[in-house]
Amino acid sequence: MRHYYIIKNMDSSLMVASINTDDFHLQSVHMLIDKDGTMTINWIEWRDYFLFNPLTNMEEVARYWKRSMMLDLGEQLTVPDEFSEEEKKSGYVWRQLIAGALAGSVSRSGTAPLDRLKVFRQVHGSSLFSGNVLSGFQYMVKEGGVQSFWRGNGINVLKIAPETAIKFTAYEKIKHIMYGRKDTKNLRVHERFFAGSLAGATAQTAIYPLEVVKTRLTLRKTGQFSGIVDCAKQILQREGLAAFYKGYVPNLLSIVPYAGIDLAVYETLKFAWLTRNTGVADPGVTVLVGCGAVSSTCGQLASYPLALIRTRMQAQASVKGSTKPSMSALIYTIVTQEGVAGLYRGISPNLLKVIPAVSVSYVAYEYTRIALGVDVEGRREGKGKV
Repeated sequence: MRHYYIIKNMDSSLMVASINTDDFHLQSVHMLIDKDGTMTINWIEWRDYFLFNPLTNMEEVARYWKRSMMLDLGEQLTVPDEFSEEEKKSGYVWRQLIAGALAGSVSRSGTAPLDRLKVFRQVHGSSLFSGNVLSGFQYMVKEGGVQSFWRGNGINVLKIAPETAIKFTAYEKIKHIMYGRKDTKNLRVHERFFAGSLAGATAQTAIYPLEVVKTRLTLRKTGQFSGIVDCAKQILQREGLAAFYKGYVPNLLSIVPYAGIDLAVYETLKFAWLTRNTGVADPGVTVLVGCGAVSSTCGQLASYPLALIRTRMQAQASVKGSTKPSMSALIYTIVTQEGVAGLYRGISPNLLKVIPAVSVSYVAYEYTRIALGVDVEGRREGKGKV
């Protein structure tokens, strides 16, 4: 009975500190501190536990810092997150992936107008949108009404789940094949980068036709296509099967700078924060969103010219069997006609959506993971914050 009251008192004290946990986790902590088995914790036991168990492994702190599944900017080029064997066996991973996919759907739907404006500017250059962001929105409203802001968003959301699942599965397989170790949780940054890049290439190869259809639907005029199936059918009939892989090469090439710089900047910011705040396990929402936004923005800046070339190649409708302009020819044309700045056409709406995208994605992720029981599962496995 005394043990029961101690657990309840600990729970009440933690609630005052805004730390949520459960009886199972509290009981585990109590048993660790109560060395003499008297069912009470005196001052000496409390002092000795924290004095002789200092924080020595920064990786244990970093385990709380999960971010790739909760921050979605519309680009699935990031390196997948690391999960322990216990998390994989318990089904925790797939609930985490589902929560991330649902959060990404909400995030992409919320920023779809900015994404459509970005694609328009990438493809049409300065011919249609020589003004600011507002003038671009005015053009879209005039052509197709307010609902036209979300053209192409349906398939953009639809491809999140298969791409995430393929990339995560490929990442796990590639890690074991490349490094020949059963335990791959301690991979170094460059090892994670190579495995993640190959996994991203695998996922992109599998779902790339959806990328092409998404671009065509985003750019379509009112009445041009009746839906996703009609769009795919028209592309196949007029341009052939190869049209579904237009822009494939620059898309694969963009994975390396995006994923590499995103991972490097994120790891640098993470360890800089951990070094300055030794002993604090939870970085908090502001730090989490800030680091994710900065690292993803840096990745976008490095890979954006390749993304622009990819989108222009995807958008080019051609007659079946006709000659298609190469990647180098497109780069030469853009630089000649628009200058180097032309390679960054449309980047302003892309940067504008960073903060709302990661913020909406984070909030949606938190509510979704609680609904799916991910938060409770994490605490039961000893990942709670006490």
